[in-house]
Amino acid sequence: MMIRHCVFFRFRADVPETERAAIQADLAALRDHLSGMGPVLFSGNVSPEGLSQGYAHGFTIDFDSAAARDAYLVDPAHQKAGGRLVAALEGGVNGLIVVDLAL
Repeated sequence: MMIRHCVFFRFRADVPETERAAIQADLAALRDHLSGMGPVLFSGNVSPEGLSQGYAHGFTIDFDSAAARDAYLVDPAHQKAGGRLVAALEGGVNGLIVVDLAL
């Protein structure tokens, strides 16, 4: 069973684009040493519905299995990159939503 890891977040307004890009690079680099992890796909919200509740950015990662996702979650480099992301968000961890979908 494939897992689609969906992360939506609200950057603080004072976080410069260079820091945002560095966070993205840190997360994308995890694929270099974690098996079963697909590309990290980043985007700003482009929905015209107005239902994003302020979550203006996000990324998805497809994992080959729940075990591959679980290895990502406990990986020290992921925890470091995740901490860097949380530090850049409005309200810290409260500026973040994570949803995993079984596909």
